Amino acid sequence: MQNQLTAADCGALLQEAERFIRQYGTELGLPQDATEARLAYIKDELEATGAYVHTADELAYGAKLAWRNSNRCIGRLFWDSLVVQDARAAGTEEEMAEALFRHIDYATNGGKIRPTITIFAPTARAERPRARIWNEQLIRYAGYRQADGTVVGDPVSADLTEACEALGWRGAGTPFDVLPLVVEADGRGPRWFELPKDLVLEVPLVHPDLPAFAALGLKWYAVPFVSNMRLEIGGLHYTAAPFNGWYMGTEIGARNLADPFRYDLLPKLAALMGLDTAKESTLWRDRALVEMNVAVLHSFKARGVTIVDHHTASRQFALFAEKERQRGRVPTGRWSWLVPPLSPATTGIFHARYEDTENKPNYFYQPTPYGG
Repeated sequence: MQNQLTAADCGALLQEAERFIRQYGTELGLPQDATEARLAYIKDELEATGAYVHTADELAYGAKLAWRNSNRCIGRLFWDSLVVQDARAAGTEEEMAEALFRHIDYATNGGKIRPTITIFAPTARAERPRARIWNEQLIRYAGYRQADGTVVGDPVSADLTEACEALGWRGAGTPFDVLPLVVEADGRGPRWFELPKDLVLEVPLVHPDLPAFAALGLKWYAVPFVSNMRLEIGGLHYTAAPFNGWYMGTEIGARNLADPFRYDLLPKLAALMGLDTAKESTLWRDRALVEMNVAVLHSFKARGVTIVDHHTASRQFALFAEKERQRGRVPTGRWSWLVPPLSPATTGIFHARYEDTENKPNYFYQPTPYGG
């Protein structure tokens, strides 16, 4: 870990460490003298090295707290079930890639998805990462810009796709090519690794009542592995800490496949359904959107892949909020992220408000390590 901290930096880091260690000790019911002894050890470590090291238990609980504090996440009811894989010792790009492969395999679990996080080496300075993952998600489809301005595949991935191609990767050029993993270790520059095909579980999308839906040739990957965020625990920054839960159906059916700046498939589905798209008052977009989401939920469940609908997720979040209140904590949330993008007024979250207070530990966005 970087040792070039000023006295003020070390003081600020010690304050953050103390805040976290006291919360850790309080919530786990540790003896006060154990907490004080741990803080004294951390202070000595900071004075000697300019940083400190979390124990495995502190790391695991800090990652769980970060999920509990994530105001944008509707799925926090399950925060305490997060499985934490400690990869802080991974020092090479190959070791990072292997740890990510293990994460994908473990979390996917044949479709019975397990919430998991893999945490790589920390830094005392967020702007000087020891490990980075270029991908926004460990599994995502490429986006190939065409001469006419259109994109084959996922437009959100176009910049990363071009960055991967500049590193030497070549995809097949289909709408659903899985991008390679791109990782950096200790500032040595990016390396890319092809994902083994048997690790990537994908779900072909069909509709229970519209056989012609299959002609669209759609599919989606089973697990959303978020991999571009920085995990902050007690003042230390884990700049590579990919994590996953499972999908809420609308993330795929109402956003990834439907947004006009993503796959933009509602016009095609509306045409397949024979809807009148000449005027908005026919609500053809709404009708197509519902059926797209029906197809996603049906297909995942038919394949035995964990997924949740937005009504169930909304009720689960209400239960999470109630549990937080029972424990004397104020449930936080960002309404614009929590409210589902499909039929929002039919869910409880639409009619509720939460404080958007940012607590730590937490996950934070960080600058993209490639151009675009």
